[in-house]
Amino acid sequence: MSDPTNISGQPIPAADSSSAAPVRPIHQVGLTKRLLLWLTSMNLAVTLLVFLAIASVIGTVLKQNESFSSYLDVFGPFWFAVFKNLSLFDVYSATWFVAILLFLVASTSSCVARNAPSFLRDMRSFRLNAQEKSLRGFAHQAEMRTDLTPEALMPRIQAVLSSAGFNSRIKQQSHETLISGRKGSINRIGYVLTHLGIIVILLGGLLDSKMQLKLMDTLGMVKVETANIPVSEVPATSKIPVGGLQAFRGTVNIPEHKWGDVVFIGLKDGYVVQELPFKVFVNKFSIEHYDTGMPKSYMSNVTLTNKKTGAEMTQTIEVNHPIHYMGYNIFQSSFGDGGTKLKMEAWQLNGKAGVAQPIDSAVFDKKNFDFNDQKYRIEFTDFRMYNINPVVGADGLVHQQNYGPSITFKLRNAAGEAIEYQNYFSPITFKDHSYFLSGVKRSIGDQQQFLYIPADQHGSIKTFMAFLATLSDPVKMQAIAAQLIGDAGNATGKEAATSAQLTQAASTSIAQLVGVFVSQGFPAMQARIGSALADRKLSPEATKQAEQASISVVRSVLERAFLDTLTQLGDKQEFTDKDAKFFDDAMDAISALPVYGSPILIQPKSFEQIQSTGLEISRAPGAIWVTIGSIMLVVGIFMGFYIHYRRQWILVKPEGGGARLLVAGSDVRKNIDFDRDFAVFCTELMSATESKPVNGERPT
Repeated sequence: MSDPTNISGQPIPAADSSSAAPVRPIHQVGLTKRLLLWLTSMNLAVTLLVFLAIASVIGTVLKQNESFSSYLDVFGPFWFAVFKNLSLFDVYSATWFVAILLFLVASTSSCVARNAPSFLRDMRSFRLNAQEKSLRGFAHQAEMRTDLTPEALMPRIQAVLSSAGFNSRIKQQSHETLISGRKGSINRIGYVLTHLGIIVILLGGLLDSKMQLKLMDTLGMVKVETANIPVSEVPATSKIPVGGLQAFRGTVNIPEHKWGDVVFIGLKDGYVVQELPFKVFVNKFSIEHYDTGMPKSYMSNVTLTNKKTGAEMTQTIEVNHPIHYMGYNIFQSSFGDGGTKLKMEAWQLNGKAGVAQPIDSAVFDKKNFDFNDQKYRIEFTDFRMYNINPVVGADGLVHQQNYGPSITFKLRNAAGEAIEYQNYFSPITFKDHSYFLSGVKRSIGDQQQFLYIPADQHGSIKTFMAFLATLSDPVKMQAIAAQLIGDAGNATGKEAATSAQLTQAASTSIAQLVGVFVSQGFPAMQARIGSALADRKLSPEATKQAEQASISVVRSVLERAFLDTLTQLGDKQEFTDKDAKFFDDAMDAISALPVYGSPILIQPKSFEQIQSTGLEISRAPGAIWVTIGSIMLVVGIFMGFYIHYRRQWILVKPEGGGARLLVAGSDVRKNIDFDRDFAVFCTELMSATESKPVNGERPT
């Protein structure tokens, strides 16, 4: 009896054979082979794909490549630092993300290198060395007998195989004939094509990453610039010439009727400047809004000029409708202010309070000024046409209200410390009363707080500023206090002289308390009163009563000062309910001025809006390879799923005057379809060869 063989026709070593090669433990395998086994392991591939999927989700949910100040504003200092250290603000160019891609490329390439040769050999092989014993071990096998001779059976069997879509080969021996058929061997190409598609996609992604730029930074070929300076002042070491980077993605903001020929690429804590082979001139930027004031759509009409040839092309860029020019992709990504011209008034809040000085400036301009021997600088950073905020209406429901246009600026002192302000052009109405709003944010990440300055019946800030000027004038306040005290007294003769001295002292004291209230706020004034009363060593109840009486007197003086202000303005001489509300609001605003943080109040008056377009310009040579790889991946998956790789063997042995047929079949993917198809094939074979099942049983 011949030695047992496997499906490939190779001898199967006996279990107790001394010649059998022992299985080597993994620790005895060579380092190269162990590395190859690790790279081609399914565990590594699944782990890398899971990390890649998580990173992709983060990169999709978390908006990428925004300014650090925006992220700090949204997430706060703690999470900003965490996300920044993990490079989550630029996931697809993070070192760890690129490392995952490289490992996945190495793993997939190793799988292809390890399995593709054997798959290709398997595709070409008909496996004509199969033995009867191995065929009988197949799950799908049947045996039948016919009276036809083996010579007569050969063409009939091949015809059945051909009609079923099988290519066949015959191997004849003296005592038996083996006919082997195969179909769907291109299924193996699907495996190779799928893995090659993944490799091509990953390589395309790596080609479009910042690997080259990071390598240039590591080698000192380029220097990251961190200062916010004009392009003309950026040093040459931070500029990359045309063609210096094979792939990049950068942004640039260009105002209307201006041009640009560079993009800014974020790197580490700064940026580098990539020069372009063309100029972008913005003819017009257009934006449409919803009724709520939110942006609906925006587009830029631009003229592109080739620097070498001077050829021009004018086209409109819309969101999700980029243009392609000279191998570059130009996207409409954002919009902003392009240097809106502003006319404002600067009101002094202390010193000569209530005095206004006109200011003409523009967004992105800076103004220096001195106040009380302190140097300040105003940096105008933004203009917003619409400010939509939730407001609780009279019905108790939250409504969206447009506060109108506003300007944002920073007030920076000599030490470089800055407070950000957002001031609105028009007064905002709350519960039938109007206020001028000034938002204050002391540091990045802080919640914005508001100063509410009441508007007068003419919708102006002048009444408040005139009242503040009156309170800030100690001579006027002393005269008003003296008048109020004099009206309350009726002394004559020597008593009148004494009363005059007391009135002088009291009015001076009251004027000083008003000065404390204006310059330091109500708590400081209350503390001053308490300190003065502490020297008298009164009982707690008497001290409390005296304190309330002092505050009541100061309030009476403030009310008289308000009436005098109204008289000077020619409005009225008596209180109304609205005047009382204005007075109370003015007291709250004046008490908050000491913590406002600015010696002046900027009141915007008018503007000439100039918009800018935010363009994202990229060069992505890897995009075509990603497309090709995606096609390869899809085609390979379809080939693997929908093309069945099947084999059929028919072993024919002479028996008596006829022959005995042993039929065996296999499918790479075991499924119910092959069960049915194998039964149909056996039925057709019995019909073509005029044979019957050996045991009287037909395959089912």
